[in-house]
Amino acid sequence: MNRRQELQMQYKETKQEAGVFQVRNTVNNKLWVDSTRNLRSMNGKRMQLEMGGHMNKELQKEWNEFGSDAFVMEVLEVLEVKETGYFDEKDALRKLEEKWLEQIQPFDERGYNKRKP
Repeated sequence: MNRRQELQMQYKETKQEAGVFQVRNTVNNKLWVDSTRNLRSMNGKRMQLEMGGHMNKELQKEWNEFGSDAFVMEVLEVLEVKETGYFDEKDALRKLEEKWLEQIQPFDERGYNKRKP
């Protein structure tokens, strides 16, 4: 087995962690809070911003304006998976994200998230 195959196997065997993270603009302290079923995919979010294809247009605009060095990605909380009985990871992750949105309030002038109607 070559080194590349070893690394691929190691990546697949590494447990995926779901959780909530934020992208923080260090220039104006605005935040974008999101959740993911795979926190390792935060690098994918950074790549979306680098390529100019992020779904949040205001965040993308300021990323382009201030540059990637002005932003920090931080894990806020890793989802604790319940091993006993039925566990709805998607629902638990949605509730965890709602908790952080309520706590941080990254809306209007404080952030890039939009309030849900």
